[in-house]
Amino acid sequence: MLLSSLSRLEAIIDAETAALTAHDLQDQDDFNRRKSQSLVELARLGRAVDAAQLSAPEIDCLERVRAKLRRNHELLGIHLRAMQEVSDIVATMIQSAESDGTYSAALRYQE
Repeated sequence: MLLSSLSRLEAIIDAETAALTAHDLQDQDDFNRRKSQSLVELARLGRAVDAAQLSAPEIDCLERVRAKLRRNHELLGIHLRAMQEVSDIVATMIQSAESDGTYSAALRYQE
């Protein structure tokens, strides 16, 4: 049961990482929903699983998922920083467009 849940999560992470690498964010809501469902499922399983009793395939899968999550996290961070930069640019442009220049340092009295 744990191995199948981890394998599903791994497939979700692989798909999201591929989409992030391709700059395709159209399915991001679906990825978030599916990852949340996997998290709930794994949390429930985690209560019933003794870590000392994990099989070698389960440990291997956990290690793969951990490594893939690190890469996924890195890519998500890159995309979030890029979106923040775009947001900052748009906000600056809006402020500039709304300003009448009254308090602008560039407009000084010239004789």
